[in-house]
Amino acid sequence: MEVLILASVIGVILFSLIIWLFSRYKKCPSDKVMVIYGRVGKNKDGTARSARCIHGGAAFIVPVVQAYEFLDLTPISISVDLKNALSRQNIRIDVPSRFTVGISTEQGVMQNAAERLLGLKLTEIQELSKDIIFGQLRLIIATMDIEEINTDRDKFLEAVSRNVETELKKIGLRLINVNVTDISDESGYITALGKEAAAKAINDAKKSVAEKERDGSIGQANAKMDERIKVSQADSVAIQGENEAKMQVAMSNAALREKQAEALRIATSAEKIQAAKALEDAYAAEQEAERARYALEQATQEADVIVNAEIQKRQAELAAEAEAEQIRRKAKGEADAILAKMQAEAQGMEEILSKQAAGFAKVVSAAGGDADAALKLLIADKLEELMRIQVDAIKNIKIDKVTVWDSGTGGKEGKNTTADFLSGLMKSVPPLSEVFDLSGMTLPEILGKKVAETPEEV
Repeated sequence: MEVLILASVIGVILFSLIIWLFSRYKKCPSDKVMVIYGRVGKNKDGTARSARCIHGGAAFIVPVVQAYEFLDLTPISISVDLKNALSRQNIRIDVPSRFTVGISTEQGVMQNAAERLLGLKLTEIQELSKDIIFGQLRLIIATMDIEEINTDRDKFLEAVSRNVETELKKIGLRLINVNVTDISDESGYITALGKEAAAKAINDAKKSVAEKERDGSIGQANAKMDERIKVSQADSVAIQGENEAKMQVAMSNAALREKQAEALRIATSAEKIQAAKALEDAYAAEQEAERARYALEQATQEADVIVNAEIQKRQAELAAEAEAEQIRRKAKGEADAILAKMQAEAQGMEEILSKQAAGFAKVVSAAGGDADAALKLLIADKLEELMRIQVDAIKNIKIDKVTVWDSGTGGKEGKNTTADFLSGLMKSVPPLSEVFDLSGMTLPEILGKKVAETPEEV
């Protein structure tokens, strides 16, 4: 019991240890970066690594010497309302914009994020990113004219993305999107540029409209002239074409009627020939169908007879097999029952004889190994039962003769004694013989043989 309890305790401990070890195997979700810090190895130059970053995988966290945290890859939206930024023309402008950034999964940049952003809250990361973006926006605006910023917006956004992302990578972030909503200035320069561009566009449009109207009038007159000339030429050509077309139509109609007559003749002949062939094929098909119908009916009748005979034969075989199987099972069951009964009787007889043999062996051993003395002990043990059986057998019988005997051994003061009954048992065998004779029984030969009677001497 103690060994079982000890084994159970050891098993529980080992199971708990395995579960604990499995719990140290951590998987990194796809929207996070797992940062393992502590003893995580060394760099190529032999210095100790500060952290190991894993994205989209799993790792075993060594107890005691290692720990882990997650960096969230969810995009961060940052509103940057830049005001009074000085351009290259010394004009201050306002650039409201919105930047979307996130933790980078690029190797090396992830390491920067683990070293500089691990443990920071979302608001802290937003403030840090906003400071970097403010500085880079002011730097870019200072190197560009307002015209470039306002008209060439793609160039401005490209410069912003390039400079801002370079600085964000230093802290482990990447720039996802830049959206500049509107650009304005306090002096109204951008508004004036817009009005100038609008006026220029309006004037250019008016000039273009006038030129187009002039060109349209000239073109309309030329078009009418060309129309009259072209109509006349087209009418003459059309009349000539109509006449030629009518001639071609007449010739075509004649050729058509000729071809139609020839086709009708050929079609009529072919129709007659095909009708005759069809009748011939029909007669042949009917004859073939009659032969096939006769063969089918004959095969059907033969198949019915053969199938019925086969079914009756199979039924008889199955019935015979079932009857034979039933007889075999019944005979096997009776044989098994007889065999079991005989085996049980044999085992019981064997057990009885074994017990009797063991008892006889113990009696012989108690008699000092003397078989005769052992037999005397057995007879002495059963003598009372023998006498009771003998008395029960003759208690209702009229006895004409009673014989009294003594062992012949005298006791003290000339009196008989029964103290030495066992030692004098064998000397009392002759009177015992008379008892057996009176009851109609024969004394066993092992108790002695009866001597031949001799005449008494006078």
